[in-house]
Amino acid sequence: MKYLIVGLGNKGEEYAETRHNVGFKVAEKIAETIEAPFKSSNFGLLAEGKYKGRKVFILKPDTYMNLSGNAARFWLQKENIPVENLMIVTDDLSLPFGTLRMKMKGSDAGHNGLKSIQDQLQTQVYPRLRFGISAEFKDGQQVDYVLGKWGEEEKDKLPERIEKFSKACLSFVFAGIQNAMTTFNGK
Repeated sequence: MKYLIVGLGNKGEEYAETRHNVGFKVAEKIAETIEAPFKSSNFGLLAEGKYKGRKVFILKPDTYMNLSGNAARFWLQKENIPVENLMIVTDDLSLPFGTLRMKMKGSDAGHNGLKSIQDQLQTQVYPRLRFGISAEFKDGQQVDYVLGKWGEEEKDKLPERIEKFSKACLSFVFAGIQNAMTTFNGK
């Protein structure tokens, strides 16, 4: 069985520590956990490893957020991975900071990365893991907030939250989405 975990973010050092790149941070933690180094490949950086007997591909797309679907579709097709074995990890403004929400389907909720994936896969039915970044910004400041760096209090809590999200993704790989949702949602 093969799985594809796609952490959403934007390439480039200027985005590395921003809220919008939390998907990359979770992907990096998963790759570190299963000792799978990232290598430059088609549509981004790809890590390939095993977790409890299952083959896992971890992707950090280099397409920028609004074209993430191209990368996800390419690797699903190339490796012949069913869409139910795909996990998209992304930031979410509608959830309080650090909140974990795993779902089997849903809308893009205005998120350009999810919109691209939905367009490319032609479905809203694919697993996703949303990382709450809260919405602590003034009217008209959403882009600056999302592309802004974490606050000090957030930075202190971030390593523990990233670890939790990594474990949730690996639980999805090993135990399936229903068990992972039961174990991790809201934690």
